[in-house]
Amino acid sequence: MPDRNTVDNSPVAAPGQHDVSKAQQAVEERLIETVLQSFDGCQDPRLKQVMQALVRHLHAFVREVRLTEGEWNKAIEFLTEVGHITDDRRQEFILLSDVLGASMQTINVNNEACGDATEATVFGPFFVDDAPRIEQGGDLSGGAAGQPCWVEGTVRDTEGKPVPNARIEVWEADEDGFYDVQYTDNRVSGRAHLFSDEQGEFRFWGLTPTPYPIPHDGPVGRMLEATGRSPMRASHLHFMVSAPQLRTLVTHIFVRGDELLESDTVFGVKDSLIKDFVQQPAGTATPDGRELDDRTWARARFDIVLAPA
Repeated sequence: MPDRNTVDNSPVAAPGQHDVSKAQQAVEERLIETVLQSFDGCQDPRLKQVMQALVRHLHAFVREVRLTEGEWNKAIEFLTEVGHITDDRRQEFILLSDVLGASMQTINVNNEACGDATEATVFGPFFVDDAPRIEQGGDLSGGAAGQPCWVEGTVRDTEGKPVPNARIEVWEADEDGFYDVQYTDNRVSGRAHLFSDEQGEFRFWGLTPTPYPIPHDGPVGRMLEATGRSPMRASHLHFMVSAPQLRTLVTHIFVRGDELLESDTVFGVKDSLIKDFVQQPAGTATPDGRELDDRTWARARFDIVLAPA
């Protein structure tokens, strides 16, 4: 540690910083060491590691950009507003994590590649527990507006064995880009759960995904606007798939050909998750004989591979 009694005001250019004197650097580095040492008594090794790493990176950020007191106060005001707008129906902190890529990076770190296991992507802020159950071939739309879409596939493990009775949670926005929880009438639509059959197969009716903006009427939306970023998400359908002794998968499938695949605002698109949603002309027979009153519809296939737990 530099000697605090040594005074040297000669400028030293730190990477990404304005010129900072050696004396000033010493002051800043002493504070970092003091804060790090404050966690020496922590009895939880993992908590100590996390907190000390957080301190090092946070202080490095402050020093790199030479953060002003006004900017720091603005940041605190911003985070306070993120907290105030968050409730049991809107999770602004998840939105913030998503648009900064932190959610996607955490997923990358925690879902290392395992054989041909299906890739994971962001959870998003609109999952709700206790979605209604549908049987094989059921309709999760719940009256939500949109083009009917038949989705089918299998659930297997990395050895290719079918996974029966896997719980499959599915949720999506309607054609206007809203999830049911964004409405104020307590509707339940565009979400359900079902279980794979004895062969690991599943099938259901949903809606053909369409692009939509994340909620951008709050602090995260204003941040995106200020930085010249779009709030738009590529068209997608959410899945969460779980089974005993296998890693729970949280993922989406995306619509091939969507122009937003390269600019998804939460960085959630992975090539392996882009699927064909094949348009079917009006009058085309449906897989289960459903009558669609001369409406067009689409169909997609998603074969899921779960990694070991």
